Amino acid sequence: MDARVPQTERTVFVDLDGTLIHTDLLWESLFLTARSDPALLRKVPGWTLAGKARLKAELAEAIDFDPALLPYRESVLNELRALKAAGRRIVLATGANERLAHAVADHLGLFDDVMASDDTVNLTAERKLERIRATCGDEGYDYYGNSHEDICLLEHAAEATVVAPDRAAHRWHARTGSNRIDHEPGRLKAAIKAMRPHQWMKNVLVFVPVVLAHDFLHFGILFAAILAFISFSAAASAVYIFNDLLDLAADRRHRTKRNRPFASGRLAIPTGLKMAIGLLAISWGIAFVLPFQYAAILGIYMVATTAYSFFLKRMLLIDVLTLAGLYTTRILAGAEATGIGSSFWLLAFSVFFFLSLALVKRFTELQDFGGGAGREKTGRGYVDADLETIGQAGMASGFAAVLVLALYINSPEVAAQYQVPYLVWPLCPLILYIIVRIWILARRNEMHEDPVVFILQDWRSQMMIALGGLMFLTAAYV
Repeated sequence: MDARVPQTERTVFVDLDGTLIHTDLLWESLFLTARSDPALLRKVPGWTLAGKARLKAELAEAIDFDPALLPYRESVLNELRALKAAGRRIVLATGANERLAHAVADHLGLFDDVMASDDTVNLTAERKLERIRATCGDEGYDYYGNSHEDICLLEHAAEATVVAPDRAAHRWHARTGSNRIDHEPGRLKAAIKAMRPHQWMKNVLVFVPVVLAHDFLHFGILFAAILAFISFSAAASAVYIFNDLLDLAADRRHRTKRNRPFASGRLAIPTGLKMAIGLLAISWGIAFVLPFQYAAILGIYMVATTAYSFFLKRMLLIDVLTLAGLYTTRILAGAEATGIGSSFWLLAFSVFFFLSLALVKRFTELQDFGGGAGREKTGRGYVDADLETIGQAGMASGFAAVLVLALYINSPEVAAQYQVPYLVWPLCPLILYIIVRIWILARRNEMHEDPVVFILQDWRSQMMIALGGLMFLTAAYV
């Protein structure tokens, strides 16, 4: 390519996927389709066999696409704005479907023209190079790209700029010393964040049957509970990743969730899929060494969480009832993994207690969206007018949990199990303190995380839990 052509006369061609934006529109389209119309996924294999261009076109038609929500690379946008101000001609040249590419170009207002894939031609690599050469002739061109598919275009460009390159593009950059912008360090940190290890604290619920049965000094039982904890944590992380991939559009509309690794584009969608599959392999590998009943409960948990991710989370009240059930499932899993079993009282208490916390979660999410929030904006079955009803239902459910606890303390089972049963009574005001305090903070808009995680991290709640545990031990062994 003749680089002697004046720079100002050369057209600048800019790739879209991975270059102008942090993500890939084919994967985005696939998960948007899975979210909006899961039944269409059965057609994806047929579209794929018909060719990648057909697949991109069909998915582009299936989704409601909002280019304003995409995670754009500000460093690239700033360079393009400077080039536009200098009078350069800029063309968006992408393998993405033309419908999506034109929507992006219209939104940004930076491009003089668009080259994109249509129903029959997947405009990538050599096909894109031929189209650009046919357009530019002997004038030459400048190119912004990021992947192995862009190498042929970068090689023939008068001035090439590599943006956050993949391995092949990185090797090409190292060999040629071309321009490079937008490095992406910290992917390991983003991957760990995507797994949400802080949420693993919820899975300490598998130890509840062990603690209540006073078998925490029995090595075999404790080891089985630890294995169940690891298995559930791996499964939960896989679910969180799948859930984030399905919720990309809703998360990008949210004040804080837009910073999540996949919503922000810090992690690629294929990376998330690989992580989720690996975590599921770990979870089920452990499950197979535990009793069959545990594996059955883990299977129920996975089915319920999958249903929750696809449609239950958008259903009024069904979503919070499902969440309460999923918390209770962890207790059941701990009981079956250790062979201890669970009581009616424990399950009744956990359902009401965790329903209250699930309603706290919905209350704070709805509060964050502010006035005028509708179903389309929240991605849930709630609107801003439901805020007071959610608050009342959550407080009532919390009080019902304490009532179940009080009835349990007064039951023959407690009298038979504990040496001094009346020492367990103060648990009621301790649980009331935790519940009422959480709801007060939620109404003040000071509850900015999952309430279960909040309880396990908040020193006041920890103090109440420690006092409760001390009372249990005192009542049992005095």
